[in-house]
Amino acid sequence: MDDFNLVLGLEFLRSSKAVIMPHLNSLLVAGGQTCLVRSTDLEEFIDVESLKFDFKTIRNATDNFALRNKLGQGGFGGVYKGKLRNGQEIAVKRLSTYSGQGIKEFKTEVLLVEKLQHTNLVKLLGFCLHREEMLLVYELLPNASLDKFLLDRKRQPSLDWETRYKILLGTARGLLYLHEDSRLKIIHRDLKLSNILLDENMNPKIADFGLARLVGRDQIQADTSKIAGTYGYMAPEYALTGRFSIMSDIYSFGVIALEIVTGDMCSSTTFPYEDESLCLRAWRLWKDGAILDLVDPRLDGNFVSDEVTRCIHIGLLCIQEDAMKRPNMAPIVSALNGHHVVLPEPESPQLGQPTYIIQYGSYQDGLKPSIGVSVNNDDITEIHPR
Repeated sequence: MDDFNLVLGLEFLRSSKAVIMPHLNSLLVAGGQTCLVRSTDLEEFIDVESLKFDFKTIRNATDNFALRNKLGQGGFGGVYKGKLRNGQEIAVKRLSTYSGQGIKEFKTEVLLVEKLQHTNLVKLLGFCLHREEMLLVYELLPNASLDKFLLDRKRQPSLDWETRYKILLGTARGLLYLHEDSRLKIIHRDLKLSNILLDENMNPKIADFGLARLVGRDQIQADTSKIAGTYGYMAPEYALTGRFSIMSDIYSFGVIALEIVTGDMCSSTTFPYEDESLCLRAWRLWKDGAILDLVDPRLDGNFVSDEVTRCIHIGLLCIQEDAMKRPNMAPIVSALNGHHVVLPEPESPQLGQPTYIIQYGSYQDGLKPSIGVSVNNDDITEIHPR
């Protein structure tokens, strides 16, 4: 299935002339692009037909995608808030009809996210296929994403230490579910502050599964010739070789842990271990025994020292260069819950290594990244199905 682009199966099935035969391949138009279809693809969409939204319902809910209802814009399209007739508030991701990546993201999110149920994962309410429109409907989370709180100084006072710690613990629980506790084993591949949404009680929910990969229970790692993710959060082995595993997500989690403690963002254009980045600053202060100097000064000393030290310790373990030395999520969740967990001493996050900057876009024909090439965009949004 992964060798094929998205098929708009439900629209095809609605055609009075549609005939599905075993192993039949068909051609459909999806988002203005011709896509190759297999009957197994169509069967998967049949399974989620109950999640289908009528386009008129979504158009009315968003007031015809009014600009005042637009929450944001990403590489795959815009996100709009809306309200259904029953009063339920929704967030609608409107995928760009010009984005091949958007087509693949749509398929991944519908077929994957609807199988996931956890309090720390954003809930998919449904989807809509209408002509060239591809829409994903989610629960609306009123407090937007975590990066808005770290960047918006007006909101900063509400993000006290207790709230930050709760957000980190909830994110860890959600990631543990993806890696170990769900019936699927999923690598998110794009974990970052902007993909952690916050509900009315500041509980975190991991969002945006368009780049996620489903892997076998016993599978240790996988490879891709096209890199997808966000600079600063990508594990070095993934960014430089295309190898990814659950340890790639754990690297990203480590960066997030340090960002939550410091209130600073990791570098958006280079890997976090370049120069005096957030990660290297944390490592230097750890070695110097001055780790509390890393804490966000806007907390004004109102934090629990043991919890801060624990978060930084975990963050440094997660961003170690050797992926096999990073902890998995189970001991991380236990440690954050306050259970007695013996954490090893962290190693350097690749100090003294040459600076590698990947050219924007994807690897072509299996070529590895160039060295010293400028970056024109924070996100790499190519996705290549396995």
